[in-house]
Amino acid sequence: MPGKPAISLLSASVAKALDGELMSTGAFSVDQLMELAGLSVSQVVYREYPSSSHAKVLVCCGPGNNGGDGLVAARHLWQYGYQPTVYYPKPSSPDLYKRLCKQLEDLDIPIHTTHTSDLFHQLLKQSNLIVDSLFGFSFKGPVREPFGEILSAIVDSKLHVVSVDAPSSWEIDEGPQKEGPLKNFNPNVLISLTAPKPCCNFYKGKHYLGGRFVSKAIKEKYHLQLPPYPGMDQIVDITDQPLATV
Repeated sequence: MPGKPAISLLSASVAKALDGELMSTGAFSVDQLMELAGLSVSQVVYREYPSSSHAKVLVCCGPGNNGGDGLVAARHLWQYGYQPTVYYPKPSSPDLYKRLCKQLEDLDIPIHTTHTSDLFHQLLKQSNLIVDSLFGFSFKGPVREPFGEILSAIVDSKLHVVSVDAPSSWEIDEGPQKEGPLKNFNPNVLISLTAPKPCCNFYKGKHYLGGRFVSKAIKEKYHLQLPPYPGMDQIVDITDQPLATV
């Protein structure tokens, strides 16, 4: 029997172009894309880590859109019965992010916007699971502080990690750091958004695809081979499926 067709990989530059097209010819707003991405992340957590055993989720958010995905995911996780805490040491100033934080505050979800080493280690000890939404497809190293310290503490904690779009600190087109304390960072679960990135060739773990917002026209323009999503799910399991660069 023939195997499954290879799923397309998007380089950082192509991912940026496609993202722009979603918001121009695709007529999506940043808010919509972030909401759908964060919903996808929350569904992965729900599927892999039930609230009965992993209720206390520490959502680590960076200053960009990837961090916004984490803010959205935290809200959905609260609705599912989890007890999320958000660690957001470099909050973004645009109104969109302020509104996302206000939505969390209205649910009494703790948000920490100032980094101290002692506080972060305390939060790690109180948590069952980490969502890594620090850096997305626009990341280029080296990792700046406080995020280097945060990621090193995550690795040392031995807690399970769900990374959003790419494992934070990984070069999108080249994979993990080649040296230093983060060279062995490999999250337990990864949810790629829109399409996997080339760094996924180095990933070993449970792999999902989310971001169910790509039109047929955009798929054809970018020659994307993507798997079908089952039913009403916002995620599809692509673990062990072959990957190929567009």
